Amino acid sequence: MGNLLEVHSLQTVFQRDKKDLVTVRDVSFHVKKGETLAIVGESGSGKSVTSLSILGLLAKNGRVAKGDIHFDGQDLMKLSPKNKRLLRGKEISMIFQEPMSSLNPVYTIGNQLLEPIKLHLGLRGKKARDYAVLMLKKVGISRAEAILDEYPSALSGGMLQRVMIAIALSCNPKLLIADEPTTALDVTIQAQILNLLKNLKQEYEAGIILITHDMNVVAEMADRVIVMYAGEVVESTDVYSLFDRPKHPYTKGLMECIPHLHSSSKTRLKSIKGNVPPIDKLPEGCSFSNRCPYAMEQCKIQPQLREYTTGHQVRCWLLDDQEYVQEGSLENG
Repeated sequence: MGNLLEVHSLQTVFQRDKKDLVTVRDVSFHVKKGETLAIVGESGSGKSVTSLSILGLLAKNGRVAKGDIHFDGQDLMKLSPKNKRLLRGKEISMIFQEPMSSLNPVYTIGNQLLEPIKLHLGLRGKKARDYAVLMLKKVGISRAEAILDEYPSALSGGMLQRVMIAIALSCNPKLLIADEPTTALDVTIQAQILNLLKNLKQEYEAGIILITHDMNVVAEMADRVIVMYAGEVVESTDVYSLFDRPKHPYTKGLMECIPHLHSSSKTRLKSIKGNVPPIDKLPEGCSFSNRCPYAMEQCKIQPQLREYTTGHQVRCWLLDDQEYVQEGSLENG
């Protein structure tokens, strides 16, 4: 099966004080039809900027400086602004991270849901409204007819997230980008939202890019995973290999932060020391070296993303250490 989306050597920069800051560096990945690719990492890793680069929704001071983005046979870098607008919402949709700030507070839910339906599907009047009601019911909103006439301020966070999903799914997109779709939602609502995404993939064979920092969501939803840190891909593999045999120290650190069901109530959760450094203050060489428990002199040289086994790529000098990469050595620390 061919790739629905292909991103090659993406580099995104933002201008600050007349200088270009590279926030996404040499990022490459692909998404197939009916596949879920998870992009994981802490805040500041470049996950959301990568997705906004694909959609052409960067802030005015940002731009894609290098790289290629192809979607369903189209070169997105060569599309006119008009054609990009026609593509967004119809063939590629996005569920944004904060529904409270993504929905316009002065327009009703109906106004905002009907906009893509009218623009991309050509429906009008009662047909458009009936379709909007159907989409709200599809995402589990029972008072669909009434909610169309309400404003975002009248709805809870969970309900707003469902509205965002209804808007994103209204035109049956080929690719859905979901940026932290379950953040700040209670466990029950989280499960319902994830089920909606699963149904989308099964019903329409849509490709999904799932941006998250929640490794439990990754385990439940993803087919493949790329781990980003400080604007780079540090590990890329299928979801089973990532959980069974993580190879990059950063990936290992993310795994160790996951609470386990059978852990004692007195067990202290592990964390990765320090924070993701500002993009203009990265350490020399490997960007993770100042937080890495395995850092060595060689880490002052930038490592390349290399294939460890077929389909499993890692950006780390420790791959040259056979004792480190042997089965079980990383998991046991």
